[in-house]
Amino acid sequence: MAKLTDINYLIAPDPHKPGLTRSIQGFDQAGHPVETSVVEERPLTIFLNRREIVTAMTIGDYPDLLALGFLRNQGMLQEDETVTSVDYDEELETVVVRTETETDYEDKLNRKTRTSGCAVGTVFGDMMEGLSDVTLPKLQVRASDLYALSSQINRTPSLYLEAGAIHGTVLCQGDQPLIYMEDVGRHNAVDKVAGWMFQTGTSGADKVLYTTGRLTSEMVIKCALMGIPALVSRSGFTAWGVEIAQQVGLTLIGRLRGNRFVCLSGEDRLVRDADLSQIADEPKKSARKGSR
Repeated sequence: MAKLTDINYLIAPDPHKPGLTRSIQGFDQAGHPVETSVVEERPLTIFLNRREIVTAMTIGDYPDLLALGFLRNQGMLQEDETVTSVDYDEELETVVVRTETETDYEDKLNRKTRTSGCAVGTVFGDMMEGLSDVTLPKLQVRASDLYALSSQINRTPSLYLEAGAIHGTVLCQGDQPLIYMEDVGRHNAVDKVAGWMFQTGTSGADKVLYTTGRLTSEMVIKCALMGIPALVSRSGFTAWGVEIAQQVGLTLIGRLRGNRFVCLSGEDRLVRDADLSQIADEPKKSARKGSR
């Protein structure tokens, strides 16, 4: 079993890390044999102290961060909570988060919402819980930074480019990606980033969260609870996601592909400082989920 302090973090995903993908023989449209790489999907059961909380379907990397981020985003771990250990058992496919004091989450477990998250997301308790206490900074978002981030992220080696069928989430500052996580569910990838922020004490106040997934209510809520004032995606929106973003003052930008994007919340915080004629369209070889 690994402890939290024993794990080395990567800034970007390693598409060739053993156990994340496997090669499978198949046949193409003409009946010719082909070998293709597919991502793994396995269960991970998360415990908080002695209580089983949830079983998530995940690719299996960074189980500690996924557990910490999930519990943090569910309001089961407070910001000042002292985590004494995070123990991962690969054979049992479990991760146990232990805290210094007993946690109060019994009522939450009696109320569950199945969200629109791929791999089926779950929110415990009230979906909107905690948002009334959120005050997001009015971070200016520069269009030139968005284009630079999109270009750099699209060229970063990843499981998506290796095998597809996966989402990516990147915590960014200015035009620099800081931490990049992937998973079969976009909510899992976000939770891994949240876990990294919780473990390292990283503030979201001057950050932007980039995702390849849809901008749904769950994604907007997670971003706001993480204290990140801007959420950007190469995919589209849901109406409730936009409403919540406008309610909490979160800048929401979607359909970021090449030199195009749409801003549906926070227009007054967007700085259009880029010469669009100098921004190249997205090359097909770098195209990711939702780009076509």
